[in-house]
Amino acid sequence: MAPKNQSRDNREARERLRLYQARQGLHDRQRRRRVRDNTVGAVVLVLVAALATGSQLVHAGTQGSGKADASASTSATATATPSASASGDTGDTPSKSIAGGKTWTGTLTLNKDVELGIELDGKAAPQAASVEIDLIRKQFYEGTTCHRLADSADFEFLQCGSANGDGTGDAGFQYGPLENVPSDGEYPAGTIAIARGSSPTSQTTQFFIVYGDTTLDGSTGGYTVVGKVTSGLDRLESQITSKGIASPGSDGTGEPKVATTITGATIAEQQ
Repeated sequence: MAPKNQSRDNREARERLRLYQARQGLHDRQRRRRVRDNTVGAVVLVLVAALATGSQLVHAGTQGSGKADASASTSATATATPSASASGDTGDTPSKSIAGGKTWTGTLTLNKDVELGIELDGKAAPQAASVEIDLIRKQFYEGTTCHRLADSADFEFLQCGSANGDGTGDAGFQYGPLENVPSDGEYPAGTIAIARGSSPTSQTTQFFIVYGDTTLDGSTGGYTVVGKVTSGLDRLESQITSKGIASPGSDGTGEPKVATTITGATIAEQQ
């Protein structure tokens, strides 16, 4: 039998995924309705499948099991009954057209009082930016945790966004391709990049915030740079990352001593 707090976390993760899927279904129905209303002389029947009340996340690995590709990669995750596409994506990945080739700005709030200004690059990373915009709009991240901290020299990042808060779980999809990858493996302070497993199409909901200039192994393809932190990095360091790691794993990374939760996120097209 799972410990009570683990069972509670699992219930919260299932509820978070259910709500995300429900919001995703609503947005899809609204889009379909607009198409129907704008079609002259056509009658479009939209059949919406019933949403499952519980998630079916398959976990393969836990936080602290080591970083794949000597990087900011997530522990492996998978979804139940995914639908494969020719690109190698699985599940219902948000359309890359969402970002519209534009710059998007917003905020990411941690522990209620660490507010980061963020900027997403819809031109350099259209697919990843579209995914992040969709997840933020549908409030997927709110209540999730930042489960992994690296604080070594030239290796400083905070990783966030797993559905279960421990490096496992996602929103039912994985995607590629890699976009806007630094050719020299250098990720300057303030970089926001997408975490992944060994495959270039294993990107999902997790991302990492680089708070000190970091070098990552690019031999397996590198990591999609989706945007940057434009303000608040000093507060992130003073209130969270500078406090260190609770129990470092074999790779030197681990859960931050300061428990870190995403308590808010906003995004809008830059005017």
